[in-house]
Amino acid sequence: MQHGLNAPQRAAVNYIDGPCLVLAGAGSGKTRVITQKIAHLIESCGYEPKNIAALTFTNKAAAEMRERVAKLLKEPAMAKQLTVSTFHSLGVHILRREARHVGLKERFSIMDSDDCFAIVQDLSATTDKSVIRRIQHAMSLWKNALLTPDEAIAQAKDENEAQAARIYRNYLATLASYQAVDYDDLIRLPVELFRHDEAARDRWQRRLRYLLLDEYQDTNTCQYEMVKLLVTGPGKKPMFTAVGDDDQAIYAWRGATMENLRTLQEDFSDLKLIKLEQNYRSSTRILQAANAVIGNNPKLFEKTLWSELGTGDLIRVMAMDDDEAEADQVAIMLSAHKFERRANFSDYAILYRGNHQARILEKALRRERIPYVMSGGQSFFDRAEIKDIVSYLRLIANGDDDPAFIRAVTTPRRGIGQATLEALGEFSGQWQCSLFEAVFKGGIEAKLNERQLIPLREFSDFINQLEARATRVGAAGTGENAGAVLDDLMKAIDYEAYLYSTFDEKQAQDKWQNVLDFISWLKEKGNGGRDGTDAEKSLLELTQMVALMGMLEGRDQEPDAVRMSTLHAAKGLEFGHVFMVGVEEGILPHKGDPDASPDDYAQRIEEERRLMYVGITRAQRSLTITWCKKRKRVRESIPCEPSRFIKEMRLDEGDAVPTEDETLTPQDRLANLKALLQKPKAA
Repeated sequence: MQHGLNAPQRAAVNYIDGPCLVLAGAGSGKTRVITQKIAHLIESCGYEPKNIAALTFTNKAAAEMRERVAKLLKEPAMAKQLTVSTFHSLGVHILRREARHVGLKERFSIMDSDDCFAIVQDLSATTDKSVIRRIQHAMSLWKNALLTPDEAIAQAKDENEAQAARIYRNYLATLASYQAVDYDDLIRLPVELFRHDEAARDRWQRRLRYLLLDEYQDTNTCQYEMVKLLVTGPGKKPMFTAVGDDDQAIYAWRGATMENLRTLQEDFSDLKLIKLEQNYRSSTRILQAANAVIGNNPKLFEKTLWSELGTGDLIRVMAMDDDEAEADQVAIMLSAHKFERRANFSDYAILYRGNHQARILEKALRRERIPYVMSGGQSFFDRAEIKDIVSYLRLIANGDDDPAFIRAVTTPRRGIGQATLEALGEFSGQWQCSLFEAVFKGGIEAKLNERQLIPLREFSDFINQLEARATRVGAAGTGENAGAVLDDLMKAIDYEAYLYSTFDEKQAQDKWQNVLDFISWLKEKGNGGRDGTDAEKSLLELTQMVALMGMLEGRDQEPDAVRMSTLHAAKGLEFGHVFMVGVEEGILPHKGDPDASPDDYAQRIEEERRLMYVGITRAQRSLTITWCKKRKRVRESIPCEPSRFIKEMRLDEGDAVPTEDETLTPQDRLANLKALLQKPKAA
């Protein structure tokens, strides 16, 4: 069962006598430990799969974990009984079963960021997107820290924070009236439930007897409280394994706190600590540089990564004249390196601190005809204008979809305001029905006057008419195909006019073209595909297909392309060859708030140093670091200094500059390599 594990990994798998913290350095095989431990709990320790939960931070990581566990089990089907999910997915699972205990109807709605943006926009009476996003971010941090509106107001440092805290109070009331929750509520509400309802807490403790926590250093206060409430209680022995790395804690800006690592030792005095220090990813040179950098941070736990993968290539640190030269040279060096190594494009990554650095790099890669993919790019289906149209399709497909109702009924505006929707939400909560159903329910007249009710019923009648037509399929049924229903939908809502009245002409044109492309694509699918070989689809089937596309994102095979990514988005990934660009003071480390206190400044530098450490440890065989002597800012060229982290890498003299073919430019070397490859072979 435990073949291929080193001694510390084996100790982590086998320890089941109480709480356990596995300090897993970069590339040390933490996922292997978690999956092997799940198999060990089931096949050697008598745990039922349904009583085990493994929690991580992305759906992709959860899916991979479940697949790997299935391969380890003698009965792979048992993996289906496990709870392997994100924290938020577990929160949904709990709330669906405990809805009435937290004041929600069973079919409550989950509002996405755009849905919540519209609520905050109305409550704050502003159209300034930066202000709305700032308020949203503040409310998210307050929820993750388990602060009430009163506590947020008491802690406000200035009038802006106080205003956000007042909006926070109204925002919570609005969500409650809609019988809806947002992303942060998915963990906050189960925590509040378990704090105040001992029976509910006991139900879930008996259901989840052993917890495994991945990327523990990324947990926030609310997530840690959920874990503690699930594993502690009178007469209960805490049974969990947390796997994390304090050196890779890079998400303080979204509420994650390393205090959870320190608190774990205080709350669980019998905590077993196991360190995984052998790295299976990177060469010795890369690990020495990473250890040297992170050694400048204060340590919760001492550890030093080591490897048996050999010394490896020299680390190259290169100064560029400016950002254009940097982009051009990186593209050319990457292309030359690929020719030399006979490598694939997918072996390479270009990593940077912020998305704003990507544009100039993209241009250079396109010039060199280098294919690339970007991490964290916006999906076509995530565009606001596409989500607007999809909200109508979702509502036609499912009248119980409250977020779709709210988005569709207010886009375009129909004279239906926040007060009307709140009254409708309170009525639907009282009768435990959807907002759509509440429009036609007897007694609604006592809540809404005729002026408020008429536009709601006109809209709902319109949806009912479309729903009746949408259930029919052209070839297989008796009615029209999806295209005709779509055309009538777009004509009736006059979405094009809405765009041109809301956005400037260029934005409106781009958004309308996206909508036309989307409608054309739906019609094509509805008619049986481009070649007509597929079965015709009703509008309901098309809506389900669009939803599935979102769920299945990332399942396709990765293309042979260079990965462009921010350092944050690259965490958890690995590449044969890495280029880190813009490693300068003011970028990495980021300049931050100039008015920050000395303590805040020190903490920010420590987190930026951990970000540098994450970037270095993405590389398996080669690492190239670049910085610019000057960089364009608007129309000026600003002088730049190399990042302090470069000096902290303590590279040998030979590592600091390229040492081979110094007399040739990268362009010359690439041309020579291509010529060599094109030479005819000797007879």
